[in-house]
Amino acid sequence: MALNDKVVLVTGGTGSFGKKFTRIALKDYAPKKIIIFSRDEYKQHEMRTSGFDDERLRYFLGDVRDSDRLRRALDGVDIVIHAAALKHVPACEYNPIEAVRTNVIGAANLIEASIDRGVEKVLALSTDKAAAPVNLYGATKLCSDKLFVAGNSYSGVHKTRFSVVRYGNVIGSRGSVVPLFVKLSATGTLPVTDPNMTRFWLSLDQGVHFVLDCLDFMEGGEIFVPKIPSMSIMNLVQAIGPDCEVKIIGIRPGEKIHEVLIPEDDARNTLAFKDKFVILPAFRPQIAETYASKNGGSPCPEGFRYSSDSNTDWLSVEQMRELLQNDGSQD
Repeated sequence: MALNDKVVLVTGGTGSFGKKFTRIALKDYAPKKIIIFSRDEYKQHEMRTSGFDDERLRYFLGDVRDSDRLRRALDGVDIVIHAAALKHVPACEYNPIEAVRTNVIGAANLIEASIDRGVEKVLALSTDKAAAPVNLYGATKLCSDKLFVAGNSYSGVHKTRFSVVRYGNVIGSRGSVVPLFVKLSATGTLPVTDPNMTRFWLSLDQGVHFVLDCLDFMEGGEIFVPKIPSMSIMNLVQAIGPDCEVKIIGIRPGEKIHEVLIPEDDARNTLAFKDKFVILPAFRPQIAETYASKNGGSPCPEGFRYSSDSNTDWLSVEQMRELLQNDGSQD
């Protein structure tokens, strides 16, 4: 397994994903060391004093905007999981330069520092909002995705390889609507932007295990997309607050009715596997046939589009409640 006997650094490591990843990695695998890299000393203190006190853990204060600090943190690191980002859609709309500095410049800093320090693998987390983006957050993550894919060309003769994981809403994350709905259900009213809205969903646990699988699978340059179910916002309301009154508040700036994980223009470079899709670099179309013969994927049909409204896999109210019970807002 890719983590065993490796030094792993997680940017944004005090976030929902970082904590779940760390817990699973320490429990189920044998990393030599895991470095939690983040800019908030209080969150690091909270994490350290809430059960994350394993002797293999290190806490490193720093910001992906600071390239010198990144180079120091990456000394001796084998694997990087890049989870640091500004993710709140309205906040990014109103503070666009800050989003660019973290999500785009931070990505560029990490790419250069990883190559300079001889990191083996970098796997960056992305979002459905990066596919055909309509908001600033999605646009910065699309730019970030392209930087990481192109990072393999910059790496050249060096050993560093970069790939991306792109998925939908994570049930237990702080940025998800789920914790908000759970909190507001006690008031008897849930705000819904548009009753026709659909989203892709997966649990934190599923997200972490998908990242771990892709870490083993990656060759460099792929954007990995899991095959995950969709759910309508009104069914989510039924799962969390069936007796609540629904208040329609209107769509927010930069928000879509439906999310897309693979737009049609990317489908021609996409291979389908049993549990995932793999988008290969558009500027290297010649690798598709070799990649497919080696790994077993099949090309997606012409005009294919992986969207939350046309998905063939849907979560029921009962399945969502089970996911909430098993994963919910843990970590």
